[in-house]
Amino acid sequence: MFKKILLIFTILTLIGCNATKPVIATTKKAPLKSKSEVVRTVKKTNQISRNSTKPILSKPTRPEQKKSETETIVSTSKTVVTNDIVRFYISQYKDVAMGNMKSYGIPASIILAQGILESGAGRGDLAISANNHFGIKCHVGWTGESVKHDDDSDQECFRKYDNPSESFKDHALFLTGRSRYAKLFGFSKDDYKAWARGLRAAGYATDPKYPDKLISYIERYNLDQYDSQVLDINYVSNEKQLVEELSLETRTIASNGLTSYVVQKGDTLYSISKKFELKVEDLKQKNNLSDNALSIGQRLMVK
Repeated sequence: MFKKILLIFTILTLIGCNATKPVIATTKKAPLKSKSEVVRTVKKTNQISRNSTKPILSKPTRPEQKKSETETIVSTSKTVVTNDIVRFYISQYKDVAMGNMKSYGIPASIILAQGILESGAGRGDLAISANNHFGIKCHVGWTGESVKHDDDSDQECFRKYDNPSESFKDHALFLTGRSRYAKLFGFSKDDYKAWARGLRAAGYATDPKYPDKLISYIERYNLDQYDSQVLDINYVSNEKQLVEELSLETRTIASNGLTSYVVQKGDTLYSISKKFELKVEDLKQKNNLSDNALSIGQRLMVK
C-alpha cells in the first residue's frame, strides 16, 4: 500500500514539474556567407557608389562652320551664287573697271555692280555663252556676232563677244555713245547713287528696283573704294581683306569643273598652261591664238 502511495506521489510530482517548465523557441541560423561572397558584395557596392558620384560628361559638339550665303541674281537669267563667287568676280574685273573709269569716266563701282547684276557674277547664261556681262542687246547698227535669248520677249538678240574684256569696253562705248545717257556724265564720279538712279531713268533697265540693287552691291562689297583709288581720294582699302575672304572654293573655281578660265593680272600662257596641266601650244590651239598676247578679262578654253 505504501509503495502505491509513493508511486502516485512521484508521478504527480513529475507532472507538476513539466507544467511549469518554460517553452524555449529556437530558430534555425542562416548559413554564413563565405569570405569570397562577402568580398564580391563589398566591391560591387563600392563601384556603384563611385559611379553615382562621378559626373556624366556630354560629348563636345563642334561649332558650326560659317557658310557662305547664297542669293539668286535675276537679270537676263536666274543665277544662284554665293558671296564668295561675287567676291571672286570683283577680284577678276576690278582692274578692268578702274581702267574704263579712267578712259571713259564711268565710276568703277557702277561698272562692277552692273556686271555682277547683269551677268550673275559671271555665271549667267549670256556671260557663259556670249561673254556678255551687261545684258546689252543687238540694237540697230550692231554688226558683230549675236545670240538669241529670252528676256522681255522671246528669243531677243544679244551681242556676243570674244572675251569679257570686249564686253566691258562695249559697255563703256554704249553709255558714252548714246545721247540718252549724256546726263549721267554730269554727275560726280564718286556719286554712285546718282549714277544708279540715272541709269534707270535713262532706260537702261525696266526693273524699278534696279537702282537699289546696284547701290546694294556697291555698299555690301565696298565697290566705291575703286572709285576712290582712281580719283586718288583717301579710302581705307579693303583689298587685303577681300583677298583673305576668298574661300578655297572661289580661289579654285577656274580649275575645278569649269571648261574656261578668265585671264587675270599677271597671267601668261605659260602660267595658265601649268595651272591646267596643258602645253602652251595646246592652249593656243584650243583658243585659236596666233601669238602669246593676252588681255585681262579674256576667257580661255582650258578643257
